[in-house]
Amino acid sequence: MPILTWLGDPPSHTTGTTFGVPWEQGRYLPGCGSLVCFDSNRQRLPLQSWINAYWPDGSIKWTGHALPGVSNYPARISVEYRSSTPFHSKENSVRHDLSVCRIKVNSASESLDVDTGKIKIVHSGTGKVVAQQGHLIYQHQSSMAVDEETSYNNNISHYTLKGEIENVEIEHKGPYRIVVRIEGKYQRPASLDETPSAASGCLPFILRFYLYANSDTIRLVHTIIYDRNPEEHFIRGIGIRFQIPLKDEPQYDRHVRFAGEDGIFHEAVQNVTGLWKDPGIDIRMSQISGRPTPALDQWNTDFGSGLRWVPKWNDFTLLQLSPDGYTMRKRTNSGNSWVNIPGGTKANGLVYLGGSHNGGLGIGMRYFWERYPTQLDIRNAATDLGDVTLWIYSPAAGPMDMRPYHDGLGEKTYDDQLDAMRITYEDWEPGTGTPYGISRTNEIYLYAFDNTPSTAVLSKLVSNMRDTPLLIADSEYIHSTKAFGQYWKPFLTSIHTITEPIPKAQDILRNLEFLFNFYQTQIAQRRWYGFWDHGDIMHTYDGDRHTWRYDVGGYAWDNSELSPDLWLWLYFLCTQRADVYRVAESLTRHTSEVDMYHLGPYKGLGTRHGVQHWSDSCKQGRVSNVLYRKFFYYLTGGDERTGQIIRETLDSEKTYFTLDPYRKVRKDRSRVTLEPEKGVLISLGTDWSALAGAWMMEWERKGSEWKKYREKLFNSIKGINSLTNGFVTGQALLHIQSGGISPPPSDPQNAGIVQVGHLSAMFGLVETCAELLDLELYEQIEHTILNDFRSKWLDYCMYYNARSDAQVSRYGVAFPKLILRQGHSRLTAYVARTLGKEELARRAWKEFYEGDGYEASLPWTAEHKSGSEFPVPMDEASWVSTNITALYGLAAIQNIAFVAQYLMT
Repeated sequence: MPILTWLGDPPSHTTGTTFGVPWEQGRYLPGCGSLVCFDSNRQRLPLQSWINAYWPDGSIKWTGHALPGVSNYPARISVEYRSSTPFHSKENSVRHDLSVCRIKVNSASESLDVDTGKIKIVHSGTGKVVAQQGHLIYQHQSSMAVDEETSYNNNISHYTLKGEIENVEIEHKGPYRIVVRIEGKYQRPASLDETPSAASGCLPFILRFYLYANSDTIRLVHTIIYDRNPEEHFIRGIGIRFQIPLKDEPQYDRHVRFAGEDGIFHEAVQNVTGLWKDPGIDIRMSQISGRPTPALDQWNTDFGSGLRWVPKWNDFTLLQLSPDGYTMRKRTNSGNSWVNIPGGTKANGLVYLGGSHNGGLGIGMRYFWERYPTQLDIRNAATDLGDVTLWIYSPAAGPMDMRPYHDGLGEKTYDDQLDAMRITYEDWEPGTGTPYGISRTNEIYLYAFDNTPSTAVLSKLVSNMRDTPLLIADSEYIHSTKAFGQYWKPFLTSIHTITEPIPKAQDILRNLEFLFNFYQTQIAQRRWYGFWDHGDIMHTYDGDRHTWRYDVGGYAWDNSELSPDLWLWLYFLCTQRADVYRVAESLTRHTSEVDMYHLGPYKGLGTRHGVQHWSDSCKQGRVSNVLYRKFFYYLTGGDERTGQIIRETLDSEKTYFTLDPYRKVRKDRSRVTLEPEKGVLISLGTDWSALAGAWMMEWERKGSEWKKYREKLFNSIKGINSLTNGFVTGQALLHIQSGGISPPPSDPQNAGIVQVGHLSAMFGLVETCAELLDLELYEQIEHTILNDFRSKWLDYCMYYNARSDAQVSRYGVAFPKLILRQGHSRLTAYVARTLGKEELARRAWKEFYEGDGYEASLPWTAEHKSGSEFPVPMDEASWVSTNITALYGLAAIQNIAFVAQYLMT
């Protein structure tokens, strides 16, 4: 029975929540029972459940769940399977400190109305309206000024567009949770002097509404996909705006709230405090707290006649134009100057406008300051109808420039580009460093209030918004189900013998802790923030300049190179540290959106590391590997945006005919013609692991074509089995339609060649093969195929780090001089665990300690630096590299899981 506790504090508001639970193979079949939920006192909680993944035998692997809004969430819950009620047929009808309501949905041809029991979202209707006319705003311009001196150039055209809906779909529906997906584009009306295509819309958007029963909160997940030419289209602002009815509220009972870096800025539209004359302490305290003020006849008599002279502040703005500071200002109307309000450093991204009597709307953005430049606006607060705008990209920041950061530097041929790569590590090519097709997703929260909330309530909402509470099953339980494989193990049990901890393992755990803490500190100190940048980390350090190589070709943004995403997720599973989860979550959101293409010719592929996230010409599935997303997807109960992205990779191999991955390194480039019927050349490591991971996940998710992808998966496995040297072959031809694999053009007779690369197993191949080989299959053919596959994979694992004479004995030749031996020690450990061979286990630890990665003798500390060479004080560990960190982290975690007992001596 899984016990789940909160990552961080329980929700302090009736927001509703979604989470995931894994189950071991064969335990529960769909349709044969139901899942029920209890708190620690065995009081039953209302629960909505659905299936996110299945084991090969059809039993349940992952379920998603939703709890409605509850006034007091328990510190922990349990989820139990009851066989008495069919899983899909009957809703849980229970009570727990509330009268359980259910979401009501009214669908009509022109509208979709949803009632959560606390709020209603309606096309039109009656009742108290706290916000209306919500719409998306997009601003862009046609070109960039050459420099600041020419910023007044009249040839630059500016446009303001609104989001226009093209499709509305109920993506998920149940008694306590509903997800509504809206898709569209930003459009402007066509004018007489422009072509129809100019007004046909740009920047596709996806807007998901998450609503929970008994909740007055709406979670919005907003995605934009960039589909423009960056030489001609420059983003100026992306926002969401609501109108707030204020007609029946006196201006002195209208309230403005902004979340600062700690507490809440709170003022009225017409302040009655700090004046020469005093309206009375009750009046002042009522206004300060947001409560309705007493009737005017109860105010001090010498004050009332002067109230008309007190300014009414119509407009307010908070600007977060950097991660280090925000400014605020207000004005009485658009024809007068702004008055500055004291600002701060990191605004927490929530704004409220409303009245003491009728309430209003709070709107907030998660990671507000981290994804600067952002902005919060209140306009027309002194009129009958105010406006609140949350700017995901602030128009005050200046236009966003997504053009290439250099002009090619004279690189005209592939030989030029390869030669330049040897200097800057950047694989540049004209036209490929494009942002066309990348995306960005942001989380926005709407809070409906029937009166102005206290600052204490708003502070709690801000805390929940920024560190979204999530129910997580205990790591021991997750590990026992095998739902995330068996290539990790919780640290609490993995390093202990019967009597005492293993000292060397404890040293490794301290090193892992240092590495995570160091990167967490670097994110803050190096300001790895911004609209596109937040979530990613840097690749390599420049000790001479005391900075990460942010401007050096392929050494800048990491873009999942050597799997830091996987390292962080496994480290979280081993520790269940909330701060590790947050960093892993942000990295997943970034790499799955910004580092990957979602439309266009490279759809389904990701971009290799570079100065801009999209600048490198190497577009590969190794960056968009679903293994980096699956942990977040399943732990969150099936995050819909992530699930959509995962499916975008299913046919990514077709893009290889658009962009041949080996175009620059073929011996005779001029004669290469890719023929689909003959197959496309792929790497059996980085390419196949990405494809196999996507196909395997679609199989377990039971998508509409899951049988097709299962067949492609097993066809590819059979093809690898048929290769004389298996994975050691290095490359092979993949047949797009069937998934079948045949020998590469360099070995058409399948005589057996050796082409081993140091990157092949470092992008999820280890974990994908381990999960495949852990499957318990009941179809004899598939079982036999995997048994044959096991020997091919174990051979690769055993011989990569083996002595050259052993390689010659097995394959007839020695492997080339290879690197990343420390990272590959986990392959040796896997073989040792699988075959139960002590000598291989000891060899694995020798490779771990004596390989080419981090040595045990390193200081394993950072130095705090300041002074004239350092623009800001910072922690420095110049020996740290993200490549080696990811591989050290993965090798440490997996070696401990596989062969920890051989660290005793």
